[in-house]
Amino acid sequence: MIQLQKKSDTLIIVIHEIYGINEHMRSYCELLSKQSFDVICPNLLKRDLPFDYSEEEDAYQNFIENVGFTDAFHKIKDIVSDFIEEYQKIFIIGFSVGATVAWLFSEEGVVDGIVGYYGSRIRNFVELTPKCPTMLLFPQEEPSFDVDELIRTLNNKNIEVHKLNGRHGFSDPYSLNYNRISAEIAFSEMVNFIKKH
Repeated sequence: MIQLQKKSDTLIIVIHEIYGINEHMRSYCELLSKQSFDVICPNLLKRDLPFDYSEEEDAYQNFIENVGFTDAFHKIKDIVSDFIEEYQKIFIIGFSVGATVAWLFSEEGVVDGIVGYYGSRIRNFVELTPKCPTMLLFPQEEPSFDVDELIRTLNNKNIEVHKLNGRHGFSDPYSLNYNRISAEIAFSEMVNFIKKH
């Protein structure tokens, strides 16, 4: 687990991708910490070491078979319960499968907002209506679904949605899909969203 303290009244819980707590998650949590937020990134994998990007298939199988959305959701729920009395505000930021977990949590109505980066599995839970401010960041193209169609489906739910240049992983400087400009725009939008709410 990553835990960075700034004596802030705002806690941000970061939910990692299928790979676990890797360099991208570490550097992203550091960036949040530099914005004077307290940050927690729990390890949802049932192993200590993160997966390498070359192990994408194994990482995905591990998440589906050993973690799953339900288990991840309950771990995040426990963390929120542990910290709800300590902070004035709690936000959840998720990446990929973590964005879908954050999306599922948005229906609980106990956090102050969620941000989801390229949560492709959100398409399986479009019936959900968030009970907290929600911002979703999608890439221009996804191999497994039509981004524009998903955005149209979500548009009537009072959700802030941004579609940015690039592909899945555009915000990850360690990924081949990294898009520096889109990553900077996304980070700026996310910080503004948190400060607004």
